[in-house]
Amino acid sequence: MSVLNNDIESFLQTTFNDLHHHAEVSWKEVWTTEYIKRLLTDWGLKPITFDDLTGLYVDIGSGSPVVGLRADIDALWQEVGGEMRANHSCGHDAHMTMALGVIQELLNKKIPKGTVRVIFQPAEETGKGALEMVKRGVADDLDFLYGVHLRPENELPNGYAGSSIRHHAACFIKGTIDGEDAHGARPYMGPSAFQVGSDFGSKIERLSLKTFESYSAKITQFQTIGQNPNIIAGKAEFSIDLRAQTNELMDALIEKIFALADGLSRYYGVPIHLKKEAFVAAAVVDREAETFMKEAIEETLGAKYMAGAIKSTGGDDFHFYTVEKPKLKATMLGLGCGLKPGLHHPDMTFDRRALLAGVRILTRVVMKTLESFGKGGERHG
Repeated sequence: MSVLNNDIESFLQTTFNDLHHHAEVSWKEVWTTEYIKRLLTDWGLKPITFDDLTGLYVDIGSGSPVVGLRADIDALWQEVGGEMRANHSCGHDAHMTMALGVIQELLNKKIPKGTVRVIFQPAEETGKGALEMVKRGVADDLDFLYGVHLRPENELPNGYAGSSIRHHAACFIKGTIDGEDAHGARPYMGPSAFQVGSDFGSKIERLSLKTFESYSAKITQFQTIGQNPNIIAGKAEFSIDLRAQTNELMDALIEKIFALADGLSRYYGVPIHLKKEAFVAAAVVDREAETFMKEAIEETLGAKYMAGAIKSTGGDDFHFYTVEKPKLKATMLGLGCGLKPGLHHPDMTFDRRALLAGVRILTRVVMKTLESFGKGGERHG
């Protein structure tokens, strides 16, 4: 069947508003999953959901090749206007809206032979949602995979688009210092956890790897355990944020951090325990997929507005699909949309007219990819 709503711009704005005002945090995107499922079912499609996981996917067409489009669906938990709540400040509401817009466009087109699989993935913000989808076989038969992410205006001007986003790898480490408390008047009885943590932070800041690639390491949280001001705390909890341009560099950086902790533990005579809480892989971009994306951008916006590869120190678990499935050809569209003040800012806004541009580019890149495997096909839906 054809999509009933022929006014794509009106559909995009209405859908975005619905999703924006029903933000849900990672692993709890129940309303969002049901909302998308209901739309797809109304359009005559057969979405696939999971008994133990939010998110879903849907296939349009059949057979090979299988070209995927992934949209993340979770929101952040942050203070907005003095209230702690779920908030779509990373643009996932826009990503879902564009993916649904692409489905509308495809249902009204003569699709070449093959399958388009649209994946609505949960829990991107945890760095683990993509891995759960991979674990459930969603990517097993994919040949190509495309994604999209809004870009801040200081990274990409409104009206421009990038053919790939070269995200850095990110790793978040939780740590504890498990020493003994001492009396404030007797500091010689044992090292202060704050002293140990301060030394650790200083060594992390001076850490040097022999590379021209970019990386960073910093302690982002530190809390001694105790309430009395006359006690020298021996215990503390802390967090470390690591970023690296490549996955190989991240491996080396993690190894260095663990070695520093081991050395300090022996020097001060106190246990220091580290645990990797989350890891997001660096971008692995396929040249052929990126070429299709470049052509789709140029044909939609004009060559002047094709920005090429966008480098970002941020991370996205989209890249786990290619890490886990090395033969998968993938790239992510970077969409300039006047986004400010910045991603993850509680008051983030962007030019919603960019939604239509994103739909047009993504529809075109999916069609180009299918057509590259040969002409012909039939109308689906």
